[in-house]
Amino acid sequence: MAQTSQEVVQAARKAGSRMADRNTPFIYNEWYVAAFADEVGRSLLRRTLLGRDVILYRTEGGQAVALDNRCIHRSYPLSEGFLDGDTVVCGYHGFRYDVTGTLVQVPSQDRCPKGVGVRQYPIVERGPLLWIWLGEEEADPARLPPHQWITEPDWVCSKGYFHLQGNYVSLHENLLDLTHLSFLHAKSFGTPDYAAAKFRAEINEGRFALLRDVVPTTLPPVWAKPTGMEGYPQAARIVRSEFMAPSLHTVAVRFYDNALPEADRPEFRIRTAHIPTPETHGSTHYFIVHGRDFAQDQEWITQFMHDELFKAFQEDVDGMQHLEQMLEKADDDFFEISVASDRASVEMRKYIKARAEAEAAQRLERTAEQPVQAPSRLAGVA
Repeated sequence: MAQTSQEVVQAARKAGSRMADRNTPFIYNEWYVAAFADEVGRSLLRRTLLGRDVILYRTEGGQAVALDNRCIHRSYPLSEGFLDGDTVVCGYHGFRYDVTGTLVQVPSQDRCPKGVGVRQYPIVERGPLLWIWLGEEEADPARLPPHQWITEPDWVCSKGYFHLQGNYVSLHENLLDLTHLSFLHAKSFGTPDYAAAKFRAEINEGRFALLRDVVPTTLPPVWAKPTGMEGYPQAARIVRSEFMAPSLHTVAVRFYDNALPEADRPEFRIRTAHIPTPETHGSTHYFIVHGRDFAQDQEWITQFMHDELFKAFQEDVDGMQHLEQMLEKADDDFFEISVASDRASVEMRKYIKARAEAEAAQRLERTAEQPVQAPSRLAGVA
């Protein structure tokens, strides 16, 4: 029986120590998707985002609001309260908070303490997505990861969600190297030739991509049927899988008839936005928006592609949950090796770890510099 040499084990562990994993701190200074826009309305939606318990709702004018989900009186979850107009009323003692999170009424006394409240988080709504900023830096909408195509009229989109019992770093790695299509997705949209197709990596600061040209190939039904290339052996499948930000990964694919001259062949393009928002270190809100730029008036294609793709994405979810269960059991003998197709994902994980640790160090430094605050007037309310 072959046994990995200690030299290889030590090198693998050293390399792994530089890469993000399920224990890496969160990066808060990023825009993350808190919810699909149509999830949030005139009721209090509770959601855990990067370990923080928040509530989401809309004002009577339709503006989305995000607040910490903890009454500052006795820590009762505000999600167990109710809305009165645009005011959140705690369901325990009736403390009331406006849309900025400011405490505006204490029912048991005439005067309301000033300058206290719960944290409000900036929200930006773009098409079907509600983005939230949980960090300490300025929430600049210009820092939203690029996803303009989702709202462009040339793209027909559908969307879906999974509550993934797995770490978001592993999901990003899964998406960045699609070699697994030939195996994990053998029953859906993978093909035997996919894993062996030539690939190349692009490494940039904060952006990491793996490109793969599968030519010639026979497309799986999810692509072959909508493009009219069923059973055709000379199809092309040109794939770009790219980490755009800790909160966004985009897969862009072109299909065409490789037997036709370039000037004469139609191209069919699809894009999928994979949008992970960490819930905890072992669970992830996994939002997905899929789009195409062809046959825009064919509703059956939208439904067909959505149904078939989400069967495949369920395979990813199942696979990531199996992976998480194994990682939870990791002991002192644990190590992992990397291969050539992991280059982009290794660099991505190193990037996440470096950013996360730098941000965590800044938070610790700020905490150490903060003076001890005198108790507020609220603290004296029994």
